[in-house]
Amino acid sequence: MNRKGAVTRKSKETRLTANVGLGGRGRVVVATGLPFLDHMLEQVARYGGFDLTLRGAGDVHVDPHHLVEDAGIVVGQALSQALGDREGIARFASAYAPLDESLSRVVVDLGRRPFLSYNVAVKGRIGTLESEVLEEFWRAFSIHLGATIHVDVVRGRNRHHIVESTFKALGLALRDAMAATGGPGVPSSKGMLG
Repeated sequence: MNRKGAVTRKSKETRLTANVGLGGRGRVVVATGLPFLDHMLEQVARYGGFDLTLRGAGDVHVDPHHLVEDAGIVVGQALSQALGDREGIARFASAYAPLDESLSRVVVDLGRRPFLSYNVAVKGRIGTLESEVLEEFWRAFSIHLGATIHVDVVRGRNRHHIVESTFKALGLALRDAMAATGGPGVPSSKGMLG
């Protein structure tokens, strides 16, 4: 299996190119112009065990919202492309990730049924981002990957720690869900995904 994906998105608001390679070594180059977002996406790829290159820019002079959302779109699309028909993947996975006092859980189903349950009660700025805009990344990522994703913060106080633990848990869950099991066909009792 090739298990690679490449997506470019150009709009009046953003310009982004994402390349992923599953089963890589977690080689990561992320440069969006939003350092905190870059740091979070580095965590996903590194703990997800896939290679990620994401470069681009957006109208952050207006608001970071467009760039954060579009990053979710292109990374989700590139991963979906890399998964192909999803034959022989594990499909389901869950992971917990701590970061100091924070603990988060992410549960993933790569069954082509997009849904996001985002239970992260964090308010305030983290670096140059308002924390509320991060939900837009998760929603776009879920839709364009074709994944049901549940994100729950078990506990935490520091907003940076809380958010980073969610992204690390996402990476860990994706690593297991995207794993090639070698099983025949798509992982569904219906014989199809979606």
